[in-house]
Amino acid sequence: MPITLPETLPAFDVLRREGVMVMSPERAARQDIRPLRIALLNLMPKKIQTENQFARLIGATPLQIDLHLIRMSEHQTKNTAAAHMETFYRPFQDVRDEKFDGLIITGAPIEHLAFEEVTYWNELCQVMDWTQTHVQSTLGVCWGGMAMINHFHGVQKHMLPAKAFGCFPHVNLVPHSPYLRGFSDEFVIPVSRWTEMKQPEIDAAPALTTLVGSDLAGPALVEDPAHRALYIFNHFEYDSDTLKQEYDRDVANGTPINVPMNYYPDDNPGNAPRNRWRSHAHLLYGNWINEIYQSTPYDITQIGS
Repeated sequence: MPITLPETLPAFDVLRREGVMVMSPERAARQDIRPLRIALLNLMPKKIQTENQFARLIGATPLQIDLHLIRMSEHQTKNTAAAHMETFYRPFQDVRDEKFDGLIITGAPIEHLAFEEVTYWNELCQVMDWTQTHVQSTLGVCWGGMAMINHFHGVQKHMLPAKAFGCFPHVNLVPHSPYLRGFSDEFVIPVSRWTEMKQPEIDAAPALTTLVGSDLAGPALVEDPAHRALYIFNHFEYDSDTLKQEYDRDVANGTPINVPMNYYPDDNPGNAPRNRWRSHAHLLYGNWINEIYQSTPYDITQIGS
């Protein structure tokens, strides 16, 4: 089944050319089926790139997905055209009376700030509390996941001595988890962050289970059943060249940066990077969508009741 997107959203044509099933809202309305309402709270500066990445993953499932793009109400982006934001995004304050089957909270390039120093932190706390009554399942990604686990459990993020950057090997710690159906015992995930969450602090929080971890990069995927949430601190959604774009940007700006680990063949930036995480990315997001489908009420108004 397809993902429902406005035909004028750039991701519509991008995904259609890639063979992902996409459908206009008008066509979807003629089908006698309730699509899953999935919202994307996009905190990344490159909005369109992030839209494409997440729409690609959640649009590859057999279910019809109705994607909604949300932004923080007061924060204004400087990297995406105002016309795009006005056309496709709604501020959180405009959707807070609606209910959603799923919500993705993206990362944000503000790791150096304490949570309380982020200009939109108070509203983001409102969003996270709102998920408990208006969202069936929430997926926090990178900084978004760190914000959620801090808000609900007080787990702190810690600055790293150097940026964790590259494709790090990870281990499937809970093979029977429905979120890890089809996962290999070992696999790589792109990592790009200056902070980390420490496993002992996660273990000390009640009812949290680390599903995926890395000896080099630490905990990666944490399940929080009490809050119907998953927290992933790394970037399954990244395109093949996203780490390359970040590396080239830092080199061009003169920012000290290591060559991303285990990413370029022979660790040579002159070689084209190879994608070795795509299949597991689709597995994780497909499993997440399936778990939502299995648990969400048909009457969407019953979510959170």
